[in-house]
Amino acid sequence: MAARECSIANALAVVGERWSLLAIREVMFGVRRFDQIARNTGASRDILTTRLRKLVDVGLLERERYEEHPPRYEYVLTESGQALHTVLLALMDWGDRHITRGEPPTVLEHTCGHTLHPLTVCAHCHEPVVPGGTTVVRMHQP
Repeated sequence: MAARECSIANALAVVGERWSLLAIREVMFGVRRFDQIARNTGASRDILTTRLRKLVDVGLLERERYEEHPPRYEYVLTESGQALHTVLLALMDWGDRHITRGEPPTVLEHTCGHTLHPLTVCAHCHEPVVPGGTTVVRMHQP
């Protein structure tokens, strides 16, 4: 039996591995160099090399040279990688509320000056999207 085709599954095939998302998190937070990304994620160098290569290959990150001799590179988010910003914020908020015990380990402040608590809203009416507030209108069946 074929699995249901789904954009969630397609996205997870690209970023569904722990070290991939943590590497993107680091670049999103402004950490761009391999050694710093490795230190902040805890990933082994060989695993991180593989994950970063895949993220570059699929177009979420780009490598930019910052030193000529020896050649050294840093990672920057592409437009596609930047689009994951809201996904990571939502995942972090969920982890803060439902997984992490005690105070959140990272707190972000919005430009308005308040602690950020992300909220998904409908692009048309700007109302919050809540469980039970959506209806499937089309679904590809295998």
